[in-house]
Amino acid sequence: MVNKNENNTSKNLTYADAGVDIEAGNKFVTDIIPMVKETNRLGVMGSIGGFGGLFNLSECGYNEPILVSATDGVGTKLLIAEEINKHDTIGIDLVAMSVNDIVVQGAEPLFFLDYFATGKLKIELAKEIIKGITQGVKLANCALLGGETAELPDIYYNNNYDLAGFAVGVVEKNDILPKNNIKAGDYIIGLKSSGVHSNGFSLVRKVLTNNDIKMKDKISDFPDKSIGHHLLTPTKIYVKSILNEHKLGHIKACAHITGGGLIDNLPRVIPNNLEAVIYGNKIKPNSIFTWIKNIGNIKSNEMLKTFNCGIGMCIIVDPSKADQILDNFIKHGEEASIIGKLEEKSNNKNILILDEDQMWDK
Repeated sequence: MVNKNENNTSKNLTYADAGVDIEAGNKFVTDIIPMVKETNRLGVMGSIGGFGGLFNLSECGYNEPILVSATDGVGTKLLIAEEINKHDTIGIDLVAMSVNDIVVQGAEPLFFLDYFATGKLKIELAKEIIKGITQGVKLANCALLGGETAELPDIYYNNNYDLAGFAVGVVEKNDILPKNNIKAGDYIIGLKSSGVHSNGFSLVRKVLTNNDIKMKDKISDFPDKSIGHHLLTPTKIYVKSILNEHKLGHIKACAHITGGGLIDNLPRVIPNNLEAVIYGNKIKPNSIFTWIKNIGNIKSNEMLKTFNCGIGMCIIVDPSKADQILDNFIKHGEEASIIGKLEEKSNNKNILILDEDQMWDK
């Protein structure tokens, strides 16, 4: 029988003995302060290290401010970063998944907070992750207001870690998207994605496993670098270009094309009496999608409800302004094109994709 009141150890236990290094955590916070300061914007108060981040909304000049929030993670794309030991862009993905959700409601992202959990804090690796996060928030013109770093040795092993985050933005009450003037005949503009973004990676990894392809392998379709490096192309952040058009009053609605693809996401912003008609021959999937489809023997419809397939954002606009809006997006560095229009609903579907197999015949 064990006497629970007896001390069965020969030394005094510490938190470090349990696998958590408080000093390493403190050093990490100190090391990243300069990077975090680079993300400061109007409204930020104080600096990281306190119990909460402070933000003065009154400095931002809104009359009837409505706060918009979003939260997300990166999913199994993290496993690719871990496998090829490349962690400097995964933070961009983390920020993008939240700020892109905020901007589709017409909101300007104000600040972002992250949660980083790992089995053992490796400061240099963690700094690479924060480097990506700071790049992401600067692309979105918002501040990294704080975050949390947790060592959880009984949950995460070796180099495994997880990332989550959330963003808060603001929009004038009268400027919230989608608008109530969406009608049949409106055009749908598609903004090109940078690649797979941060959805569907469980299927991507299944395809690679079935074909005995490792993340560090170079393949003939993408000979310049490993397939893992191609897949780690960070999610595109559309905040600045969309806000520019929204301030001009040009946008009726936006849809962020994430998990569920065009099929699930575009109908979320369309009135029930309308359907989106998408012209498959107007969509040009990134080459990585064509490769995944072919090597994985995946049907076109399955691709369209799993991946963005080359369209990261959809914008609904009045036909009379479409050409001007296209030019503006292109001037802001977007690859933009008209990929469809809205019509009166003819059946129970909210979206109809015409000639979807022609997407892949290019």
